[in-house]
Amino acid sequence: MLLFVGLGNPGGKYEKNRHNIGFMALDRIAADHGFAPWRAKFQGQLTEGKLGSEKVLLLKPETFMNKSGQSVGEAMRFYKLEPSDVIVFHDELDLAPGKCRVKQGGGHAGHNGLRSIHAHIGEAYGRVRLGIGHPGRKDLVSHYVLQDFAKADADWLDDLLRGLSDGASELAAGHNDKFLNAVSLRTAPARSSKSAPKPQADARPAAKSDEPPAPSGTEDRSPLQKLIDKFR
Repeated sequence: MLLFVGLGNPGGKYEKNRHNIGFMALDRIAADHGFAPWRAKFQGQLTEGKLGSEKVLLLKPETFMNKSGQSVGEAMRFYKLEPSDVIVFHDELDLAPGKCRVKQGGGHAGHNGLRSIHAHIGEAYGRVRLGIGHPGRKDLVSHYVLQDFAKADADWLDDLLRGLSDGASELAAGHNDKFLNAVSLRTAPARSSKSAPKPQADARPAAKSDEPPAPSGTEDRSPLQKLIDKFR
């Protein structure tokens, strides 16, 4: 059994925030793969289903971001899971919008949700890092992550969420490369090799004239002068 965790903050006020992209990812996976209805459990919202041949639990902690580890730790203890059985979906400032990376273990890079999970279960869990971009200055980060995605973000965000859902079964099976490939097919689809043929220059030789070329500077000759020139 695996535990997929999506990070975010509960309530309608935060629903469309950049910080809530982890919740959005799990909502899309649950909807697309026929998971059971969400129910309140482990200080969060829980559902279960199958991705490929793997039984998977989806958990959205409702403890607010900086206490996410409380919910994750409680669920792990109940199901007797190891940190390696956990994969956390979270927003990533250091990736461009729409980019996705997979990581196993390592630091929390100052992310409050990951910091809390570290404190409760250690650092050996997996992460799916979902790029939201950086506002440019550290003092703008808190405001930026708690803002809704802009309308201009709608297309890439939808492509990313669809890609995560497309590849979810591969992620559950441990095929990270295939998972990332499924995401890439949505976010950066291959361009068609077919393109309109370029117009080709007319290769036919120019039509020949029996009349010799006119001497330079004689373009304005009169018909009589042309006749005289012809018999010179």
